Formats: sequence, structure tokens, C-alpha cells
Amino acid sequence: MLGGSVVPVEASHEIYPELQSVSVTNIKKVHRTGYHFQPPKHWINGPMVYKGIYHLFYQYNPKGAVWGNIIWAHSVSRDLVNWKALEPAIYPSKHFDIGGCWSGSATILPGDRPVILYTGLDKDAIEMQNYAIPSDLTDPYLRHWTKPDDNPLIYPTEGINASAFRDPTTAWFSGGYWKTVIGSRHRRRGIAHLYRSKDFLHWVKAKHPLHSVPNTGNWECPDFFPVLKEGKNGLDTSSLGENVRHILKVSLDETRYEYYTIGTYDPKMDKYIPDNTSADGWDGLRLDYGNFYASKTFFDSNKNRRILWGWANESDPKENDTAKGWSGIQTIPRTMWLDSNGKQLMHWPIEEIEMLRGNKVELGKTTLKKGEHVEVKGITAAQADVEVVFSFSDLNVAEKFNPSWGAAHTICAQKGSNVPGGVGPFGIMTLATEDFYEYTPVFFRIFKVKNNMHKVVLCSDARPSSYAPGLYKPAFAGFVDVNVTNGKLSLRSLIDNSVVESFGAGGKTCITSRVYPQKAIYDNAHLFAFNNGMAVITVEKLTAWSMKNANRNVRGRI
Repeated sequence: MLGGSVVPVEASHEIYPELQSVSVTNIKKVHRTGYHFQPPKHWINGPMVYKGIYHLFYQYNPKGAVWGNIIWAHSVSRDLVNWKALEPAIYPSKHFDIGGCWSGSATILPGDRPVILYTGLDKDAIEMQNYAIPSDLTDPYLRHWTKPDDNPLIYPTEGINASAFRDPTTAWFSGGYWKTVIGSRHRRRGIAHLYRSKDFLHWVKAKHPLHSVPNTGNWECPDFFPVLKEGKNGLDTSSLGENVRHILKVSLDETRYEYYTIGTYDPKMDKYIPDNTSADGWDGLRLDYGNFYASKTFFDSNKNRRILWGWANESDPKENDTAKGWSGIQTIPRTMWLDSNGKQLMHWPIEEIEMLRGNKVELGKTTLKKGEHVEVKGITAAQADVEVVFSFSDLNVAEKFNPSWGAAHTICAQKGSNVPGGVGPFGIMTLATEDFYEYTPVFFRIFKVKNNMHKVVLCSDARPSSYAPGLYKPAFAGFVDVNVTNGKLSLRSLIDNSVVESFGAGGKTCITSRVYPQKAIYDNAHLFAFNNGMAVITVEKLTAWSMKNANRNVRGRI
């Protein structure tokens, strides 16, 4: 296998020296997740698979809850659900990373030899790219890593912004060279710098970047990988061919969101050309329209699939994580593939998460008129997996869509779950108190557009999620590219105490929300299906499961 697996995610690269050693001692256990991967405190990184074992390297500040003192902690798993914690893999110790071991990627070289490329900071905060290799390849857990003295491999040369030069991607092999991309910027032009090497040790910067876009700001955590034109199987990172498309995803430092494009990679010219089916900029397609940043994919050779894993971030880590005592989490790993329309990616929670399903309840076919709701009883609503299919028969009462409303999240903010509409709002109320004093609604609205077409919005609104003051509680939303003339829409939500991950229309639009209810916790959390629209909504099928805790510290061999 030439191309490899993957990678780190990072939080913010903004450093708060005065807080770097502030210890988080007040993390509220009630808001700790049960089955999402979450370190005891602070930030996480990304995964790779090696000889059948999954490795998760998470960026971790052992002395504080903000960015700084960064090491790479390390856990391993057989199933991407239950994890065994190991000793840290990489920590600042040499001149090329004494300022911190930041994001990077893993690549499997010929002969089953993993190598990590990562960004290190020297004493002057100059960002450079280093490598680390396992100290003992016979150890299946790869407990110990060595940083050779010939680091750094890639140093920012003249013309490169040395304070915005980070996060090397998983390398791919084509035309006799290994290639990797490093995120950067020139003024406000986002750049994916391309580097080539014949031996993985001596790297040369290409004359032209793989891709760049003006007015997008600094590009962090780039990800570049192939997908099949048809089917759900994943591809090794070095795969090329007529039946292959490529994805370029970047994390936007200025907005704390991400976007991606689908396009064509020319291996001879080493250029990426996006299709014209979506915006190539801030308004582009997103993998997730909620609390989601610094994501990374990897090819899972165990099951021939591509896995997406992201960081459910906070808007203001300095305030929310430090002052409130909450740490970041990893989203549930998701299988990802190209939609049959070729215009967007689809994703769905990995099948392994279903091993944690416990008590199951089903809600029979239920009709909901305007203002009605029904409770789903018999499960632990604070920690659950819910799948529901809604149907509707009268699209004629749908509101007319006004293009001046703008982005989906603006519509959601103006038309919350309590604002009556034509077709919708309808969906579920998660993490709700019995009196609806707190709740996190996940819901659809359907609008009319010209030529008898419709526009669908999926919302996950955190504004009513908690009465606690000073929280970041946005109304997240995304448009759903789906034909609703069949009169049905599906929704799946994974609820885990302080996170709600939702997948609309089989994974066309996904939204992750971080929420911190004060009353809707433990047995005081409830789950409802609801409708506040004029059109009658039918719950065709609703199945919900209580979710057990994952094991975050497996003892003995995995």
C-alpha cells in the first residue's frame, strides 16, 4: 500500500500564553459524552489504521485547556468505538518542535512502514514540517516513536508565510514521487502548497500550488483524497483512474468552518481543477454545517471504506473551554462516499457504533397536526440513537422561498422551531425538559421555489438548549439537495449528553451541535417528535435505542 491513512485535527492555533498552564478541574461530568471519543480534557487529533489496529493521535495540552504545550497523545482500538489509552506518541523535545507538536498526517510506506508528518514550532514560532517513525515495528500498538535528527524535512523558504505553514496531508504516490500538501496563505489567498519527494526525506516545493483561492484566508488542515464515481467503497489515497474523482477540503482559520470541492486531479501537472457545481470559497459545500472543524479522512483498509472524523469545536475556546471547563470531542466516525448525482459527498455513522445500541422502542404510525408533539418513551433520551421517516401529502401549503433570506443558518435563526410555517417546522426535540424549558430541536422546513420545485432546510437550533448564560448557542442549518415530491424525508440523530449529531436525507446534510443543558440531563431529558407547520405530518416510522457507554480505557490487550 503506497498511500496511507491519516490524521490530525487541531483546535485553534491561537495561543494564549497566560492560560497555557490553567488546569481544567471543573469539567462537568453530566456533559461528558458516553460514546463519543473525548479525552479527559482538552483537544483531540485524528486516526490511522495499521495492521488491523486503529490509532488515534489526539493533540493534547497536559498543562491547560487552551492551545499551547501541544503533544500527541495516543489511543488504539479494534473497532473505532472502544479505545485503549497509551503513553504519548510525540512531545516537544528538540529544536524543530520545542514550541509544540501541531497537526499532521500518517502515511504507510512500502513494506508496511508508517511515518508521521507533523508541523513543529521552533523557539521563534516558525512553523516547519517534521517526521517521526515507530521505534519498534514489531510492537502492534506502536507505543514509541522516534524523531530523527535530520528534521525538519520542510522549512518555510522565502515567499512562504512562516506563521501560516502547517498541517501536511497524508502523502500520495504518482509519477515516481511522493506528494503532500501543506496549508498556508499569502495575504488573504488560501493556498495548498505542493511538495514532492522521491524518498520521503528530501522534499522540493512545486512551482505552483495544488490549488489556491483568493479572499478565503489561511487554509488549515487540508485534506486531499480520491473517491469513486459510483459506489460506497473507499479508495487508497494514491488511487487514480477514469472512475475516480478527487476532493479538496480545507479548514478556514478566519471563519472556523470548512468547505470542500469535488474536482479532477491532473497527476502530470499536479493541479487540482474543481468542478463548477459548487462554490469554491466560503459559501462552498460543507461536510458538516454545525460545530465541526479540522476534520480528516483516512482509507480504512480493514473494511475498504473512507472514514471521516472531525472535531466538534467551540466557537470561543478561550471562554467556553477554559472558563466553563468543557473539552472538545471527536464526532462519531463516518463512512463517506460520493452521491450518485456526483455533486456532493454523503456520510453515515460507521456500522460499529450500533454495537452500543441497547433498549429499543418503536413509535407506531403517528399523525401530527399543527402544534402537536408526541413523546418517545422507554429509552435513555440523554444518550440515544434515533431514526425517523416523516411523510407529508400537501406541498401546496409550503411557503414561498425568498432568495433574500440568504444562507440556511440565517433562515433557521429567523424561523425557529416555534415559528409556524407551511410544511414545517417538523422534526424531533432532543435533550428536552418535560415543560420544554430546555430543548434542542432538529427539524426540516420545505419551501416553494420556481418551476414547481422545492428547497429543503435542515436546522439544529441550540438557542433553546440551555438557560445557562454566556454560552455559544447558534442556530445551525444547511440546505438539503433532495427531491421531496415522493412526500418523505428521513432523519437520524445521535444524542450524547452534550452533543447532537444529525443526518438528513440519508446523509446528504449533516449537522453537529454542542449543547450544555442544565435541566435536560440524565433521566430528566426527554425526546419528542413534533410539527408546527400547517401541513399534517405523519411519522411513518420512528425507531430509537438507548446507547451504552463506549470503553475509553480498555485494559489488557485489545
